[in-house]
Amino acid sequence: MAIYLDDAQRRALSQQRASFTWRTEWPTWLLIVTIYGGWFFVASHVRALGLSVAIALLAVISAWYMSLQHELLHGHPTRSAFVNGLIGFAPLAVWFPYPVYRQLHLQHHDDWHLTHPEIDPESYFVSAEAWRQAGPLTRALLIARNTFAGRLLLGPAFSIAATATGAARKLLRGDWRDVPAWLAHLALLAVLVIWLDRGCGIAPWLFFAGVGYPALALSSVRSFHEHRAAASHEQRSVINEAGWFWRLLFLNNNYHAVHHDLPGVPWYALRDVYRARRGDYLARNGGFIVRGYFEWLRQHALRPIVHAMHPLADSFGPGARSMSKIGTVAGVERPARNADRMRITG
Repeated sequence: MAIYLDDAQRRALSQQRASFTWRTEWPTWLLIVTIYGGWFFVASHVRALGLSVAIALLAVISAWYMSLQHELLHGHPTRSAFVNGLIGFAPLAVWFPYPVYRQLHLQHHDDWHLTHPEIDPESYFVSAEAWRQAGPLTRALLIARNTFAGRLLLGPAFSIAATATGAARKLLRGDWRDVPAWLAHLALLAVLVIWLDRGCGIAPWLFFAGVGYPALALSSVRSFHEHRAAASHEQRSVINEAGWFWRLLFLNNNYHAVHHDLPGVPWYALRDVYRARRGDYLARNGGFIVRGYFEWLRQHALRPIVHAMHPLADSFGPGARSMSKIGTVAGVERPARNADRMRITG
């Protein structure tokens, strides 16, 4: 999914790419220092801050860290996947090894299958067959998950369960490729939990339930109806004109149609790219826009925003999976039909 750029816009983006900010990535480096420094400062000053304040701050910073991990896997602040992986490997957000998250998220960027329940690992839809086979309780939970309150309360549990199930299925198939990542993640997590317990006074159960789960819930705010079912893949990603707090917490990923269009553009430039072409993006994504997360909270706190069953599953052709692909943008494969369109990398 890429928009055609006129000559003036090509020059503007090329100038940005050659700028000191884009070349050095200093905003992302500053972000890394701020997040890591803030997390460990709060953890080591629990007694001074008070346990409840410290836990709340750690949950917010952990959610912020998850946004940083997203930026890292898209090729920032370095072009080295190995270096970026080292930066994002710490289990501050508890649940997922960075390499596993990276693999699944890059699969999500196959825009032709975006929202497809059997291909897109970040889809909140289920197939018609899965819906028919689901019992009353499962259906009720799936419906509740598509409310704003349900996404906060149930969304993290679904994500954790899906990741654990996926890992177990790989092992049953004899696929052991993710085992080193899981072992390293669990070993680092054990060290972190012991330090928090003995050195900081944060019990393991409190770290998991008070930091890890709420951090994932905060991230679920961003993903609430981030993608909709639409026949055209260009119209599946939202533009959320959120306030400054949410933009900073999610590193401008609320401009999600822009991110899917140009996944190599760094977080600090997404808003400028969007504002320069706001009309074009809204025309391209079919006017899929919301003016802040409060709008969704107000309208869909307890009312599902969409049905859990994907309404267009049959429109994904059987040959689409084998579509020829060439080229990459920050590690994300792009369909061959986009080969003649400008790619912007960090």
